[in-house]
Amino acid sequence: MDGRVVAVIGYAGAELLDIACVTSTLVLANRLGARPGYRLVLLTPGNAPVACDSGLVLASQGSLQRWVEPVDTIVVTGGLGHEDAGADQLVVTHVRRLAALSRRVASVCTGATVLAAAGLLDGRRATTHWRFADRLARDYPAVRVDPAPIYVRDGRVYTSAGVTSALDLTLALVEEDHGPELARRLARDLVTYLQRPGNQAQMSSFTAAPQVRDAYVRSVTDLVTTQLDADLSLRALSAHAGISPRQLSRLFVRHVGRTPGRYVRRVRTEAAAHLLASTDRTVSAIARDCGLASAESLRQAFVAEYGIAPSRYRTAHRRATRVVSPS
Repeated sequence: MDGRVVAVIGYAGAELLDIACVTSTLVLANRLGARPGYRLVLLTPGNAPVACDSGLVLASQGSLQRWVEPVDTIVVTGGLGHEDAGADQLVVTHVRRLAALSRRVASVCTGATVLAAAGLLDGRRATTHWRFADRLARDYPAVRVDPAPIYVRDGRVYTSAGVTSALDLTLALVEEDHGPELARRLARDLVTYLQRPGNQAQMSSFTAAPQVRDAYVRSVTDLVTTQLDADLSLRALSAHAGISPRQLSRLFVRHVGRTPGRYVRRVRTEAAAHLLASTDRTVSAIARDCGLASAESLRQAFVAEYGIAPSRYRTAHRRATRVVSPS
């Protein structure tokens, strides 16, 4: 069929879900009336079949290095083979070449490694799977890695977090191309949320608390997550742990990757985000319950953590996670 060519870039060790979330969603968009529709091609090095990291093998529909047709969007998949792909100059060179010819560039999960290796993320804000974010930031210091959001748009470049966040990214691309009504119908047929906001956190401090062996740090994280409205200053936390503020800060940076103050702010802000999305309580009341001095303090913390004001987050999250009936 004619339409917008979406070239999904695969390689050995690609994640099958990364590919399927994009391709299945866009094929369904075609069935629901996307015009112009999407023409999907899986491009691989040498047009060779690729063994996904699940062991399943996908047939290629074109050679990465020989593809010369116009491309609307390229999407680089993630997977356990992302580091080898990022080190493969053939892959990197031709991803860069196709990106220069396309309207839009995207990556799913650790596919950000390939975009970074191609220089396409230099100076840009980008995300990836939270487990690999530190590695990406260390290997590519020119990239402004943000491990928190589900997906990030910086200009014409999109990056998304782990695995099923590809669904959120693809819904956002469809909405950009065809408007919110088609995206709503698409989400309904996929039996998913309308669309999670891109700045929704990938993981929560409450469901994914740092698994650290250090007893001092563990005692403090337990206190923070259970007593948000307590005095959680560095002095109070170090007194609780029975060590000096300086030693506690060193231990937190080593085991958690952030200072005690930044950890407290993140936990409080995530708790506030949950209350904003799930209750009708005022911003002032939520700030108080989460240990923040005022609505303004919450606003400042929220903007620093998520990039938007609490009121906008509440509106966007409720609209995005509204349950859509199957009728």
